[in-house]
Amino acid sequence: MQDVKFNEVVEQICKEDPRYDRRAYSFVREALDHTVKNIRKKQAEKGAHTRHVSGPELLEGLRQYALDQFGPLVKTVFDAWGITRCEDFGEIVFNLIDYKIFSKTENDRREDFASIYTFEEAFVKPFLPARKPRAFVADPAA
Repeated sequence: MQDVKFNEVVEQICKEDPRYDRRAYSFVREALDHTVKNIRKKQAEKGAHTRHVSGPELLEGLRQYALDQFGPLVKTVFDAWGITRCEDFGEIVFNLIDYKIFSKTENDRREDFASIYTFEEAFVKPFLPARKPRAFVADPAA
């Protein structure tokens, strides 16, 4: 039943705010689950309790999850969904907060998602070949 509500809410959000593809909302929800699971695992190792996920923590989890899910196509997928910068994820998160799908603390702000990383650095550079310095070889005929 929860998925039906989520899908209905996303449909409504996309009617009111068509900037992002509906698949982006599902991806953000899955990436949040992935991030929470990783944080819980790390905190369990330290004996700490689960806590709220911050914007920068979610962005890092989103980055890792996206690389795992889409590999070198990640930037192409995000471009198709209308996501071109970290702030777009913040907009999606806050749209979901406005509809009570996600929750927030009084300290959470859209600005928490501002310029944490560039998409080029986060999603393109990991797949570029490593450059090896070229050795200079003298032409023996010269």
